[in-house]
Amino acid sequence: MAVEMKREVLGLKPRGDLVREAEERPLQGSPAPALVLTPAGLMKGDKCEEPGLDPEPEGPQQPTEEEEALIEFHRSYRDLFQFFCSNTTIHGAIRLVCSQHNRMKTAFWAVLWLCTFGMMYWQFALLFEEYFSYPVSLNININSDKLVFPAVTVCTLNPYRYTQIKGELEELDRITEQTLYDLYKYNSFNTLVTHSRGPRDLRGTLWPPLQRLRDPSSPPAARRARRAGSGASSMRDNNPQVNWKDWKIGFKLCNQNKSDCFYQTYSSGVDAVREWYRFHYINILSRLPSTFTSLEEDNKLGNFIFSCRFNQASCSQANYSHFHHPIYGNCYTFNGENNTNLWMSSMPGINNGLSLTLRTEQNDFIPLLSTVTGARVTVHGQGEPAFMDDGGFNLRPGIETSISMRKEALDRLGGNYGDCTKNGSDVHVKNLYGSKYTQQVCIHSCFQESMVKECGCAYIFYQRPDNVEYCDYRKHDSWGYCYYKLQDAFSSDRLGCFTKCRKPCSVTSYQLSASYSRWPSVTSQDWVFRMLSLQNNYTIKNKRNGVAKLNIFFKELNYKTNSESPSVTMVTLLSNLGSQWSLWFGSSVLSVVEMAELIFDLMVITFLMLLRRFRSRYWSPGRGGRGAQEVASTPASSLPSRFCPRPCSPSSSLPNSDASATLTAPPPAYATLGPCPAAPSLPGASNSTFCLEEP
Repeated sequence: MAVEMKREVLGLKPRGDLVREAEERPLQGSPAPALVLTPAGLMKGDKCEEPGLDPEPEGPQQPTEEEEALIEFHRSYRDLFQFFCSNTTIHGAIRLVCSQHNRMKTAFWAVLWLCTFGMMYWQFALLFEEYFSYPVSLNININSDKLVFPAVTVCTLNPYRYTQIKGELEELDRITEQTLYDLYKYNSFNTLVTHSRGPRDLRGTLWPPLQRLRDPSSPPAARRARRAGSGASSMRDNNPQVNWKDWKIGFKLCNQNKSDCFYQTYSSGVDAVREWYRFHYINILSRLPSTFTSLEEDNKLGNFIFSCRFNQASCSQANYSHFHHPIYGNCYTFNGENNTNLWMSSMPGINNGLSLTLRTEQNDFIPLLSTVTGARVTVHGQGEPAFMDDGGFNLRPGIETSISMRKEALDRLGGNYGDCTKNGSDVHVKNLYGSKYTQQVCIHSCFQESMVKECGCAYIFYQRPDNVEYCDYRKHDSWGYCYYKLQDAFSSDRLGCFTKCRKPCSVTSYQLSASYSRWPSVTSQDWVFRMLSLQNNYTIKNKRNGVAKLNIFFKELNYKTNSESPSVTMVTLLSNLGSQWSLWFGSSVLSVVEMAELIFDLMVITFLMLLRRFRSRYWSPGRGGRGAQEVASTPASSLPSRFCPRPCSPSSSLPNSDASATLTAPPPAYATLGPCPAAPSLPGASNSTFCLEEP
């Protein structure tokens, strides 16, 4: 009552009259400002109180635009770029702001700045391209230490004694003799007259026969000109006229159903005869029993090697191992993996290496197969097979061969820096030799796998897989056709063996250099040959061609290690990037952070602008009363707390709750939902008052 009397004294209308006037006021063209819709008819300005609590004090004032918030962003792209150019540590950016009143300078500095930026990132692209190409640098180190002596394998160059295997080769030798007589009228064996069978019968027993073929590449006119020029010096008409320019020697090979054939030809008759003889010799070897002894007399070390010394000490049986090769005969490996104590070289020189005196006589060699005299030698690492065809060399009889070695080690980088393997476990080729992985082991195993897969049999010169038999034309009549086709595909890498067989990451090799001298000398040969004959109980018939001497030693104990290292590391890349950044902009890492901050601000401003457009579309004035009704009819429990769903205090409720005042003014276009301001209490106001504000 005191409040109402005071309002009357001041000439103000009572509160009830204000409410009734608001209800009866006619609608205007513009919406009523700052109206508060409540179930009890409260207006904006009435104070809401919590139930059971004292009225809340007035809230703190909103911060002004000059006050700095915790996180704030620029209002536009222009403000952002102006702030960045004015405060960044990147050189040249300030010129874009300082010269803004001079458009020519502004354009010049903008173009210059963008060109510099482009040049820098072009250099960045080159640096990243170099880094991801994974280049390597080769480091060469020279070390000196005691060295492990490598394994040395020596072979006799004769697989079998001719008298021992003559029965198996008899038919092949007779057909070869007849072939030589038919082609060249050559008969050095003087055995053709004793044969009961004719030449046609002899040649018909072995397929394919060796024959003379006309060279299709030689034009007929050239052949006629050569025959005319030869005149009377030519051979008689009943003799075959052999001219290497007109003819080739070879044999015909066909597949199993004879639908595809080709000629394996050679320009040299010697090569053709040896290859043809070797082809049939392989078939004979595949039929020999596994118990067939090879050069039983020479299996003992003393029958082939007259003397053996290493570091001035004699060799023993524990220092070597024996195996047989189908072509090179009996082979002996010194200081191999089976040696109990590996030889060590602590001094260089010829007197601190391996010295061998070898028997090189050819008194019982196979004449059509073993066309070379001497011995075969190869140097390899422990645990590696001795591939005599790949890395061996021959010793000449009557000559002392001195081989000096120099060790080299190579360590490759694997992974992204190179295609190498550590132990061959990741190579998809089975190691048929069961030895240390080398590229040669893998390549030979790959070819043998292809041979077994395509031809159905194993090549006798390579390691045989389990449960697979060697090739024999009596069982596999087209294996020769298959083998030569595979050999051609292997040479051109169509089999993929060179791709599958990767290089080992760690390789130890030996660089060899040889020197030769006549041994023994003319003045000492008599007593040397006499002592060798008495010592080994063997009479040397041809003294000069019966022996050879071999010396293998380290030239020096210094060995070279070639190791690969990454040429561009992460540290190098960062250093190069920093150098380019400093060259073009004179900046540091913090300048990069400033660039990242600029990009982040651009993203945030873009997001806020899109969000503002989205909100303006769904909260625009064009939505009219529907939007207000949706907001006004929203339950209190579904509104967030920031929209002030605070119930008014009981003291501020209207006295007549049944007669709740309802405003009929058109709803304003609400752009935001703000916190409810403190409103004065009205009698009869409801406890669940919700406030909507204008933007």
